[in-house]
Amino acid sequence: MPGTVIRGATVVDGTGAPGRVADVAISGGRIAEIGHGLSGAETLDADGLVLAPGFIDMHAHSDLALLIEPDHLAKVGQGVTTEVIGQDGMSYAPADDTTLPEIRRTIAGWNGDPAGFDWTWRSVGEYLDRLDEGIAVNACYLVPQGAVRMLAMGWADRPPTGAELDRQRELVATGMREGAVGMSSGLTYVPGMYADDDELTELCRVVASLGGFYAPHHRSYGAGALEAYAEMVELSRRSGCPLHLAHATMNFGVNQGRAPELLRLLDEAIGAGCDITLDTYPYLPGSTTLAALLPSWAAVGGPKALLTRLADPAERARLRHAMEVEGSDGCHGVPAEWETIEVSGSPNRTVIGRTIAELAAASGRSPFDVFCERLVADDLATTILQHVGHEENVQAIMRHPCHTGGSDGLLAAAKPHPRAWGTFPRYLGHYVRELGVLSLEECVAHLTGRAARRLRLDSRGLVRTGYHADLVLFDPETVRDTATFDDPRQQAGGIPHVLVGGTAVIADGRHTGALPGRSLRRTPAGTTR
Repeated sequence: MPGTVIRGATVVDGTGAPGRVADVAISGGRIAEIGHGLSGAETLDADGLVLAPGFIDMHAHSDLALLIEPDHLAKVGQGVTTEVIGQDGMSYAPADDTTLPEIRRTIAGWNGDPAGFDWTWRSVGEYLDRLDEGIAVNACYLVPQGAVRMLAMGWADRPPTGAELDRQRELVATGMREGAVGMSSGLTYVPGMYADDDELTELCRVVASLGGFYAPHHRSYGAGALEAYAEMVELSRRSGCPLHLAHATMNFGVNQGRAPELLRLLDEAIGAGCDITLDTYPYLPGSTTLAALLPSWAAVGGPKALLTRLADPAERARLRHAMEVEGSDGCHGVPAEWETIEVSGSPNRTVIGRTIAELAAASGRSPFDVFCERLVADDLATTILQHVGHEENVQAIMRHPCHTGGSDGLLAAAKPHPRAWGTFPRYLGHYVRELGVLSLEECVAHLTGRAARRLRLDSRGLVRTGYHADLVLFDPETVRDTATFDDPRQQAGGIPHVLVGGTAVIADGRHTGALPGRSLRRTPAGTTR
């Protein structure tokens, strides 16, 4: 007899097919049967609820959060059962004793840098082993190209030597063989952005040969965004590597109303045989670190060299011209709009929630000087919200058939972007129920089955007999994001039950304390298990 029967739910199975009322029996962590009149040792009455596959967050920054707070309420509370981490070309494996401290410092604004934390891993496999000690959700890992480049050649802004390129290929291949599902890049973040297309193509050929995909944060989401997207499509074509475009937005004033141009570019490439998917978050503002807005040349040599430049009057003058006149590559080629840049994380809590322009006006200093002083005071770890999005672009892109959902949620800031807690219920509540941008069945397919196909998950991502029971139950009439920009750490509403591998992690809206998640690793056969 099955252990649990979920009775009378409207099953929306992740394929896009119409929902149907059915009972779902769970046994041994998998879906044992789908039918009517089923019985089991326990029964969960789900009349009026939708039963769907657990949501898959295709772009998450939970690399430390999963280990620091493994109950992970921010994500499992919104129905997420699998996350993809190692994003934007920078994470904590592979590393060595020299690079790990620099990585920690570089992305402290993303993930924090907790005192006394156990940093004993160095390889991708060792990091995945740490996740397997107990987490609430499943996690897939991308080999971070920036960390790979740092290991092979430090912070150098130049093409690699033959030996350095061979070393990068070896590191990517090793990470893939240890279980990574692909490779990420952060091409507006140092040191990954120092790589040219020839270097990236060689690494992507390794990824493709081992059954993975490439997930780039490409070189611009502002001025030159379409050219940056086209560059990634061409890189995919040259390398033969499947492409997944990270947080595929069209931001900044220069791109208002231009989403159809991006979608035409992608449709033409897909029509020519390219394997392309993308993810987005259903909000307008972006979120990153304040240091990320600097031009790439400012960070050559690493964090210490950058702080030295910030203290040099001549270098600061050069930086100011790049930031306010030219538009730096770190700020997507757009001159800094200080009124759009809001501090969301800093040890100095008096600056949180205020824009650089507001801080400058209050202190009688220039915005650029406030920008530099904030970087120095916070040791480069300041996080920001950047208010530069366009609603018509957001809606157009989420309708595309290659679209999936990704929160891009930074969890460590004092005032994080609400997408970290609200992305998936916002799709279902705001964009499905309130606006009708997507049908319920279509949206669930975007957030589950389609993402599972990209990850090549074995028996996950659908409500189907024999599949792992990674499931979410939600009320289609009340599901909603409650996280706001003013109060972002709020659990979603209308999601009473979440199961990972058949184990209830959320029951009646409350975390059970269970930690059934684990790393999902790419196998030699090419599937992810």
